[in-house]
Amino acid sequence: MSIFETGFRTANIIIGVDTHKSKHVAVAIDQQGARLGAISVPVNPKGYKELGNWSQSLGSILAFGVEGTGSYGAGLSRYLMSLGLNVIEVTRPNRQLRYQHGKNDSLDAEGAARSVLSGQAIAAPKTQTGSVEMIRHLKITRDTAVKSRSVAIVTLKTLIINAPAGLRDELDQIKGKVALIRLIAAFRPGPITSTTASAKVAMRSLARRWLMLNEEVLEHDKELKALIEAKAPSLLMSHGIATMTIAEMLMLVGDNPSRIRSEAALAKLCGVCPIPASSGKTHRFRLNRGGNRQANAALYRVAIVRMRSHEPTLAYVRKRTKDGKSKSEIIRCLKRYIVREIFRHLCRPETLKIEY
Repeated sequence: MSIFETGFRTANIIIGVDTHKSKHVAVAIDQQGARLGAISVPVNPKGYKELGNWSQSLGSILAFGVEGTGSYGAGLSRYLMSLGLNVIEVTRPNRQLRYQHGKNDSLDAEGAARSVLSGQAIAAPKTQTGSVEMIRHLKITRDTAVKSRSVAIVTLKTLIINAPAGLRDELDQIKGKVALIRLIAAFRPGPITSTTASAKVAMRSLARRWLMLNEEVLEHDKELKALIEAKAPSLLMSHGIATMTIAEMLMLVGDNPSRIRSEAALAKLCGVCPIPASSGKTHRFRLNRGGNRQANAALYRVAIVRMRSHEPTLAYVRKRTKDGKSKSEIIRCLKRYIVREIFRHLCRPETLKIEY
């Protein structure tokens, strides 16, 4: 006889959710690991409400373990957190376990619940409801515009190099990238009856595309700067830390920075903490290749800028060079210090004194 037939309610239960584009599959387990039931709901507000009512009918909810809280599970996570329920972010299931035990949606959902029960999954998801989410939307759009703009200018330069000799000589006389692009954007090639006319048509299209994308990038930069000045004004004053770097770090931290427990946790998210690689009598650490690589690259750029013109950083570099550290090792140390500074500005604004 099942718990549904007896009407029995378990004291504390954990719900694991395997998320998809059109449906979510949830499995409930108790604190002893016994499976209590499963349900599949559509991905819409009605389905979220159905899942919440089903979960509460089983007993007191200890936590929800949700896969993909930043993608397919984002809507469900926001709904559950709005109800005051404890939501835990669960990473993808172990591939070795999938190979041994097989895979389906129900097993994945049960695995998510057991990850929470075992303490393997402990991360709180981003709330995705504040100004950082606005920054993320604009930053993603800006990045795609920058990439498209780069493709347009590279293609335009290729067409100029391969253009008929007369047209190429004419364009070679123009100084300045923007002036050249504006000139090309004003071309009037007329009917396409020659290779010169066809080249002008193609160039004009690429030049106008570049101008449009450039205007879009500038508009996004303006909007991002306003949002970041309101969100992290003190960090903008730090040497070498620009708007896009702060945007990248805010996207990593989220609207609820309290979920980052320590500066070491933030360093791990950025991939700037060493990884233990000891065995037997050998005690060593290896370079961390994980974490958010965009955030890691942003920290690298800050370190390089400070190594050029920031006196405290230059003094630190001289000191560590005397200790026998290589340039790459010094940069890795600097990135760790920069993470500490960013953590204190974004996650612990009450303590802002930075020491090298």
